[in-house]
Amino acid sequence: MDKDAARKIIVDGLTKKLKTKSKFYLKDFYKMLPDEKNKDIKNLVNLMVREEILEYWSSGSTTMIGLKGKGKQAAAEDEN
Repeated sequence: MDKDAARKIIVDGLTKKLKTKSKFYLKDFYKMLPDEKNKDIKNLVNLMVREEILEYWSSGSTTMIGLKGKGKQAAAEDEN
């Protein structure tokens, strides 16, 4: 699968789930693209973070990934 198609699957998948949650574990991305190698998915997610499509969020003990500027955390930051 090419990177553009994989990006679209990721963005569409995250957008559909925004009503229930906005941050996801890396393993959730593996489920979105089950035919791809985990290393390739991880590299694509890192690329999408560098392109500012996705962003990392950390609680200190765990790291999650979500669409940049979406979710409760982003809304709270916009108010400040």
